[in-house]
Amino acid sequence: MGLLSLAIWTPIVFGVVLLAFGRDDQARLVRWVALIGAIVSFAVTLPLYSGFQLGTAAMQFVEKAPWIERFNVNYHLGVDGISLWFVLLTAFINIVIVIAGWEVITRRVNQYMGAFLILSGLMIGVFCAIDGMLFYVFFEATLIPMYLIIGIWGGPNKIYAAFKFFLYTLLGSLLMLIALIFLYAKSGGSFDLALWHQLPLGSTTQTLLFFAFLAAFSVKVPMWPVHTWLPDVHVEAPTGGSAVLAAIMLKLGAYGFLRFSMPIAPDAAREWAWLIIALSLIAVIYVGLVALVQRDMKKLVAYSSVAHMGFVTLGFFIFSDLGVAGGIVQMIAHGFVSAAMFLCIGVLYDRVHSREIASYGGVVNTMPKFAAFALLFVMANAGLPGTAGFVGEWMVILAAVKANFWLGFGAASALIFGAAYTLWMFKRVYLGPVTNQNVKKLTDINSREFLMLTLLAVAVLYMGIYPKPFTDVMDTSVAELLKHVALSKLN
Repeated sequence: MGLLSLAIWTPIVFGVVLLAFGRDDQARLVRWVALIGAIVSFAVTLPLYSGFQLGTAAMQFVEKAPWIERFNVNYHLGVDGISLWFVLLTAFINIVIVIAGWEVITRRVNQYMGAFLILSGLMIGVFCAIDGMLFYVFFEATLIPMYLIIGIWGGPNKIYAAFKFFLYTLLGSLLMLIALIFLYAKSGGSFDLALWHQLPLGSTTQTLLFFAFLAAFSVKVPMWPVHTWLPDVHVEAPTGGSAVLAAIMLKLGAYGFLRFSMPIAPDAAREWAWLIIALSLIAVIYVGLVALVQRDMKKLVAYSSVAHMGFVTLGFFIFSDLGVAGGIVQMIAHGFVSAAMFLCIGVLYDRVHSREIASYGGVVNTMPKFAAFALLFVMANAGLPGTAGFVGEWMVILAAVKANFWLGFGAASALIFGAAYTLWMFKRVYLGPVTNQNVKKLTDINSREFLMLTLLAVAVLYMGIYPKPFTDVMDTSVAELLKHVALSKLN
C-alpha cells in the first residue's frame, strides 16, 4: 500500500470503526477516536509534500493494480502539481471539522464523525484517481455521506435540501458517465486518463464531450445558473457540513475541468471558452449583488462562494499560466476562508440559534476574541492583501487584464462587491452597541473554538504572506497542461 492509498483509506477505516460505536454514551471515546483518526489521516499526507519532486509534470507516487479486469478498470492513483495541495487541504480541513463538532453534536456522534472521515477519504480519492472509472466512483460516492450529513443533522427543511443536493449533482453526472463510456470505447477499452488525453478526436466529438463534462462539473462548482441548490443546502446543513461542502466539495467540479474538459477536449475548450468566461463573470458580478441583499448569514456566505468560484473558472479558461495557477490558488484559499466563515457562523448559531443578521449587533462587546478572528476571515473573504483570499484573485485579475482589459475590469469589480457584502455583514453583526438581549448573554469562545479558528487563521495568513510553496508545486504541471491544449489546437 502506497502513500496515496494510505491517504485515502486511513480516514475511511477510522470512519468505519467509528460506526461500530453504536451508543451515544460512548460519545467521549468516539470524539477522541475521530480526532486521532483525522490527525493520523493528515500525517500520512505530509510525506506527499516532502517527497514531491518539483520541475516535473509527471504523475508521482503512482499506484496501479487491476480492479475490474474484465473491463480493464484499474485502481490507478497518482498526483501531480495540480492535485497535490487538494489532498493536503482535504485532510487538514477534516481535523478542523472534528474539533468543530466536538461539543455541538450530541446525538449519533459516531455516525456524524464517521461520515466526515469517510467523506474525507472519498474526496482524496477523487483528487488521486487517474483511471476514469475510478474517478467516477469516488466522485459519486462522495454524495452518500454528505447526503446523510445534511439529512440527519441538518435544519428544519433538511430532507428537501438533501434531496435537492443529491438530485442536482447526480443528474449532472449522468452525462459524464456517458462520456466516460464513449472514451472507453474510443480508446480501445481503456479508462487510462493519460491515454484519453492523447486521443485524436474530431471537432463535433470534442464539443459533445465538453458539454457532457460541463453538465457534471458546472453543477458541482456550482456555476451560474445551476447554482440554486447551494444556498438551500448551506442553510439546512450542519455547520461542519457547510464547511466541508464549501471548502472541498465545490473544488471537485473545478478540478474536473483541469483533468477532463481541457486536456481531453482542448479544441472545444478553446472554442467555448467565451461561454465559460461569460458564465463566470455573471457569477462574479450578479451573484455578488445577490449576496448583498441576504438577511441570512449562511446564505450570504453561500452566494459569496459561488462568486469566488467564478474566479476559478474564469482563470482556467483564459488559458494562461497566471490564470490557471491563479484559479488553483483561489481554490485552495477559498478552502481555508470559506470553512472559517461558516465555522464562525456556527459559533454564533450554537449560542443564539439564529442565522439572521438582524438577531445580532455589537457582538464585539461581548466576544472580543471571537470578533478579532471574524474580522480576519471577513477581510480574507473580501480579498485583503496579506491574506489567502487576495493571492488567487489578484493572479486571475492580472491574467484577465492581459487577455482583455474589460474582462479584467469586470473581474476586478467583484472585489468591490465582495468588500461590500462581507464588511456590511460584519458591521451589522459585530460592531456598534449591544442592542439585543441575546448578544448581552454571549460568552467569548472557549479553548476548543479558539484552537479551531487559530488553525484556519494561521493557514489564511501563511498563504497570504508567503504563497510561493503553493505556486512552486503547481507551476510545471500547469505549464504542461497549457502546452498540451495549445499544441492540440495547432494540430
